[in-house]
Amino acid sequence: MESLSPNIFVTDINKTIEFYTLLGFGVAMSVPETGPGLVWAMMVKGNVTMMFQSMESLGEELPQIKRTDGGSLLLYIKLSGIRAFFEDIKEKVTVLKGLEKTFYGATEFSILDNNSYVLTFAEDEAE
Repeated sequence: MESLSPNIFVTDINKTIEFYTLLGFGVAMSVPETGPGLVWAMMVKGNVTMMFQSMESLGEELPQIKRTDGGSLLLYIKLSGIRAFFEDIKEKVTVLKGLEKTFYGATEFSILDNNSYVLTFAEDEAE
């Protein structure tokens, strides 16, 4: 195995792109490539790749996928410069848990994205 790129189902691709752009992600690919009516987008920041797909685009292909926002999913994203990143976005997003040092040595914070998914950002800071 070489990588894992989640494909997250959302109700509004354009609002999702706006939200993740606030976090510094950029659109790498989309379907269609241009114009209105996006049904899928791949966004990248550093080594992190996330894909977003509209629930409507599934049709009846995968009825097992629950068609509601959010869910019992937490995306754990490691990065460098966590304190500066937190300061940059904290007024633009819903912060669920502020910066804290964990018992396992990571500095973390958690936010809620526009689709009710939880994102936890972490850095293994030097003591």
